[in-house]
Amino acid sequence: MAHQVALAFEDGVTRMISCNPMETVADAAYKARINIPFDCRDGACGTCKAFCESGDYDGGDYIEDALTDDEADEGYCLPCQMTPESDLVVRVASTSAAAKTGAARHTGTLTELRHLSETTVAFTLEVDERDELAFLPGQYVNVEVPGTGSTRSYSFSSGPSARQVSFLVRITEGGLMSEYLRDRAQEGDRLDFTGPMGSFFLREQKRPALLLAGGTGLAPMLSILERMKDSPAEHPVHLIYGVSTDEDLVELESLDRYTAELPGFTYSHCVADPDSRAPNKGYVMSLMGPEHLHGGDVDVYLCGPPKMVEAVRTHLDAEGTTPAAFHFEKFNPAAAPSDGEKEGLRSSLGEKVAG
Repeated sequence: MAHQVALAFEDGVTRMISCNPMETVADAAYKARINIPFDCRDGACGTCKAFCESGDYDGGDYIEDALTDDEADEGYCLPCQMTPESDLVVRVASTSAAAKTGAARHTGTLTELRHLSETTVAFTLEVDERDELAFLPGQYVNVEVPGTGSTRSYSFSSGPSARQVSFLVRITEGGLMSEYLRDRAQEGDRLDFTGPMGSFFLREQKRPALLLAGGTGLAPMLSILERMKDSPAEHPVHLIYGVSTDEDLVELESLDRYTAELPGFTYSHCVADPDSRAPNKGYVMSLMGPEHLHGGDVDVYLCGPPKMVEAVRTHLDAEGTTPAAFHFEKFNPAAAPSDGEKEGLRSSLGEKVAG
């Protein structure tokens, strides 16, 4: 049985390859025409040294100069020697350009456009050659705004196994994608996109998880929850969802569905506006209790604006809690085109502009 291996490059590009039994990751990569770095191919030089983010594998044979025992214990590996025993996520110490590859280009048809509120739109694409699109839950793609030649970046809100892919977009005044979705989009439109990209994605579940979503930062969390539902682990998962106004609060029905379908999943939400009708007013930190932090034995996933990310970090420091893992992605609201900025841009460093 072949295993899927995600090669995550330093510039945020991720390429998925299929690795057959007893085949090394390096051999599978080269078969897919992806030139990950190596010199010797026999575990002697360490040039291909990478880090395995998730999954099980046989490390193969190598010498101490190429990979020390301490490095192997930490999760470092040699793709020229390792053979997968499950699906893997491998962080490659190279850019996609250096590996002579890049984000794949895809085309889809707009099949559904849902105006969830005055501030948020969801759209769904039926992707041509869907089997050629593989992504990790939490990742994003760069979508071309029809008729403009410009791209905007959005996280998948659908799970990796869904036949159609979906996204959440906050409507931003003056934003190219925002105005397209609000004023011109119609079912049947054709949209191009490239990806997947990003280092914000679900890792192997080894402990409880705390998911923190701000605004449309809920999108990657929905993708993560869908994957968790398909492959449940015996660990509790709690989501805290924070928005600015009542109009920003969307997809609660989906979260209710996950509480019924995903064992151990709970969620709460809050609205910052003091005049909100929501039962919890304030910010996500006000809902982070000791029962969610597990004394630090927890994986935290956070997607929201920069101020939210920094506020959560400050809160954790003040509480004296250091999570076992802290994965985050920042996004900024889009500026109007007259300001010289584009909405929906992301960087490989986990910071984006969204809208």
